[in-house]
Amino acid sequence: MRTTLTLDDDVAAALERLRKQRDSSYRDVVNDVMRRGLRHALEVREPAGKYVTPVSDCGACLIGSLDNLAEVLAIAEGEDYR
Repeated sequence: MRTTLTLDDDVAAALERLRKQRDSSYRDVVNDVMRRGLRHALEVREPAGKYVTPVSDCGACLIGSLDNLAEVLAIAEGEDYR
């Protein structure tokens, strides 16, 4: 099949480097790269497993209740702060 494609400059340059490395025709390099890319794009991938956040026990709260923010700040910054 004959078709016309407009390639980005970086893609064309990479294909040309690959053509020179392989000492093969531009057509063969493009077909090979397209086949590999299509195989990769069409692969059915398993979804990643569900991530579970690890649990760690930090023990009891050292300053009692955290409901009274003024009390928490007084303990953290010292009574002189009030």
